[in-house]
This record gives sequence, structure tokens and C-alpha cells, in this order.
Amino acid sequence: MKRFFLLPIAIAVLFVVAGFACAANAADIAKGRAKAVQCQACHGMDGIAKIPEAPNLAGQNEDYLIKALKDFKSGARQNEMMSLVAKPLSDDDIANLAAFYHSLR
Repeated sequence: MKRFFLLPIAIAVLFVVAGFACAANAADIAKGRAKAVQCQACHGMDGIAKIPEAPNLAGQNEDYLIKALKDFKSGARQNEMMSLVAKPLSDDDIANLAAFYHSLR
């Protein structure tokens, strides 16, 4: 009987802890919007490209954007302008930018 009583409490505690862990790792769209100011000349603040060579980013898959920025940063993906822009970005900056552009649907 004691186990039956403790099991729901243990499960509830696990969900609360998991929720806090997810919230701590969640990207910050507002910070992404602030960081995106440096992207607007090519990609537009609304994620719609201002120049033909730049892709639209509005609504783009978040994981794809994270991988692309990390690849530009590491040199695994080549583009002179994007490599320069991505180099100083932290992992948090990249996650925040990806969340921001993904949110523009």
C-alpha cells in the first residue's frame, strides 16, 4: 500500500524536475530577435530575404538553422559572409536565433 501511495508522488516530482530542465534549456525568442538585428540587412527582420542571394528564414526548421549556423561557424559549410557572422555566436545565440526565425510563421 505504501508503494502505491509513493509512486504517484515520485512520478509528479520527475515531471516537475523535467519541466524545469526543459525551461532552463529553452531558447529565448526575445534574445534571438535582439541578436537578429545583425541579420536583417540580408535576411530581413521578418525573415524574408532582402537580397536574392540570401534565403528566407521565416518559419524555417529550428534544428536545421542550428546545424547550418554551427556548420558556418566551424567551417564545415562555406560562405564567406555567413562564416564571418557565425564565428562569434555562442551556442545560446545560435539557439535563440533559430527559435526566433522559426517563430516567424
